[in-house]
Amino acid sequence: MFVVNAIDQKITDILAIDGRISFAALGREIGLSTNATAARVRRLENDGAILGYRAILSDLTPSSAPRRGTTLEAFVDVRLRPDQDSDAFLALARNEPCVRDAVHVTGPYDYLLHVHVEDTAQLDTLLRRLKRSAGAGQTQTRLALRATAG
Repeated sequence: MFVVNAIDQKITDILAIDGRISFAALGREIGLSTNATAARVRRLENDGAILGYRAILSDLTPSSAPRRGTTLEAFVDVRLRPDQDSDAFLALARNEPCVRDAVHVTGPYDYLLHVHVEDTAQLDTLLRRLKRSAGAGQTQTRLALRATAG
């Protein structure tokens, strides 16, 4: 079991957005030296708080099938907080591995996200991260029950 404090939480939030950030850049963002930052990241990895890093690949084929390992398809309406910059939200959303598309829309919400997640726990984590780190003020989520061929 691992214990995550406020600094560790900042580290994991940043790494979830940019898993390739250097220890020096990460340290600048959290206020620690490069060596202290590297030691904390290694501890988080060794303790199992960070399970790994992955590349997010573009869709090279026109297939709209879910990526391997995903079982839930959802559509998330997002209303940004009034102080949130729309471009900053979009940049953060596009760096989320489970977000397949982010569309700026009209109406009561600002964005519609099309997501594929493994389970409701991963969906909950995504929604909390969008609210905590990406400026989402309100969300409404709809799960896809089935798709029609067409």
